[in-house]
Order: sequence, then C-alpha cells, then structure tokens
Amino acid sequence: MIAKMDAFEQVVAEILWNKGYWVRTSVKVELTLEEKRLVGRPTTPRWELDVVGYRASDNQLLVLECKSYLNSSGVGWDQVCGTAPSTHYKLFREPVLRETVLNRLCAQSEENGMCASGVSARLGMAAGNVHRNEEDRFVESFHQKDWEFFGPTWLKRELAILAKGRYENQISSVVAKLLK
Repeated sequence: MIAKMDAFEQVVAEILWNKGYWVRTSVKVELTLEEKRLVGRPTTPRWELDVVGYRASDNQLLVLECKSYLNSSGVGWDQVCGTAPSTHYKLFREPVLRETVLNRLCAQSEENGMCASGVSARLGMAAGNVHRNEEDRFVESFHQKDWEFFGPTWLKRELAILAKGRYENQISSVVAKLLK
C-alpha cells in the first residue's frame, strides 16, 4: 500500500527536522470509546494529525495542522480563531476536543516508547498562504493561546536558511537551493 504524501506537510516536516525535531506525518491518535463520547463523536475513526514533531530537549510534541492554500485566498483568521461558522479547524475551535486529542497523543507516544514520560504537546498551524495579510493577527492570537503559527514569512525564512545550508537530499532543501 502506498502512503498518502502531502507535499506541503512534507516541506514543513523537513524544516522541523532541520530545526532539531524528530518528525512524523499523518499521525493517527487512537481515542478510547470514553474519549470519543467525551468529545461528542462516539463513532469517529482515529484522529489524524498532519505533522507531529518531538523535541527531546524539552520533552515536547509540536502538533501542526498544515494548510498550504497556495492557489486560494488563504487561511482566514476568522475561520480559525474568530466567530465565523466553520466545520474545519476543530482542534483550534473546540477546547474539549483539543485537550482530549493532545492528551491521548501524549499518552500514546509514551506508551509506544517514542518519547520520555511527562511529555507535553503544543498545538500549531503551518500556513503557506494567509487571507488578506492576516499573518500578524494569527501570530499574535496564537501567541496569546500558547500555540505556534508558522506562516508564509516563517516558511520563506526557513527555506532561505535551507538554501544557504549544506546539501541535504530532501525535497525542500533541493528546491530551496534551486530557487536561490
């Protein structure tokens, strides 16, 4: 079986790897039946997280929702953090769901021996395009919630760093070097 490969998620994962994270994409979180009931989704399948990076130095998991939205108007702040109706961005909009999924991810990661006990998790988003220049608004709002926001400015800066760095046989590194 061939695994689904999302190019944007792969670029984000490679940047995090370059910054010292151990990284996995398309991470499945196995909620218990009790947890599924708690979040109001008793028949939901496994929850899937786009990119999870682990940094041993602070025993922390970084959980990123990745949205490239390169050929669109971009990710809108009001859809993620505001009051606009949205069926997307559930981890950002539903506190009980967020806490349950992140707690289960931590427990699952410890049980599987993938990280040290006492691991914590932080939520974040990587966005290739942001609606109407709302990047600063995202950064400020996410900072207030102790989340991470990696927008177009961050992505371009990190790709420029890859372009200047040593050769790595990774898509992001190769493309960054070709475009410098």
